[in-house]
Amino acid sequence: MNLGFIGFGAMGRPMAEHLLRAGHSLFVWSRRPESAAELLALGARRCGSPAEVARQADIVCTNVTASADVEALAFGAEGLAQGFAPGGLHLDFSTIAASAARRLAARYAGQGVDFVDAPVSGGSTGAQNAALAIMWGGKSALATRLQPIFEALGKTIVRVGETGAGQVAKACNQMIMVAAIEATAEAARLAAASGVDFALVRTAMLGGSAGSRVLDVFGGRMATRDFMAGVEARLHHKDYALLMDEASRIGAALPVSAAVWQQLNALMGQGWGKSDTSALLRVLETGSASDMAHGR
Repeated sequence: MNLGFIGFGAMGRPMAEHLLRAGHSLFVWSRRPESAAELLALGARRCGSPAEVARQADIVCTNVTASADVEALAFGAEGLAQGFAPGGLHLDFSTIAASAARRLAARYAGQGVDFVDAPVSGGSTGAQNAALAIMWGGKSALATRLQPIFEALGKTIVRVGETGAGQVAKACNQMIMVAAIEATAEAARLAAASGVDFALVRTAMLGGSAGSRVLDVFGGRMATRDFMAGVEARLHHKDYALLMDEASRIGAALPVSAAVWQQLNALMGQGWGKSDTSALLRVLETGSASDMAHGR
């Protein structure tokens, strides 16, 4: 297929590379030309604007940071909407608000263009290995058209429902994962406060019912005190801001997530947003979350 791709961060770049290697033609645009240099060397073709990408491609994929970024790419100056012909498709892999995804779909519908929200889980490693979990929302009739793209990028592909449902699934994923990172940090803090080596505690737990990928990966970083960015905490903070806002809007009580949200706020307040989210352990060690709660 003729595909477009915009957004070449830690996950977007390997995803675009997989699509090229699968035999698709790829048209790209980036604010910083150097970010697409490796893709151009592999055969991608540079466009002068998002609108030009949409004019060249049957489906345009985007993977950027926030709801506002996707909306600007779609309907800003020289945006995708100005280039799409009827029958075009905007496939967004970003993690944004479910309400934003629905809003974009409604605006595109007026010009006969489809919008699919397809956030992914698996991190940069999953992107590099084409092993992402893809949770998508959109018209079921689009599944056949999308399948060649999804198969080039992921191993678990689930249509969750109509537009916005993919973002709801991603919010649920982030709730459980980051809550588990916080629980792991609290376990590490308890072990240390008790004079016990958390590295050994973690090894024991990995063989029991608490064993998980979070305990393995993020717990491993805590055990070795390697807080350099694996998954930058600022991104999990952004995701939690989205889900807590949506929960407030629809009246869903999320008491555990609310507590984790405060810990993420404390982490950001300490200036550790570019550290790995395992730095939640440092928040517990400094007591900053408690101090902030009491105004100290």
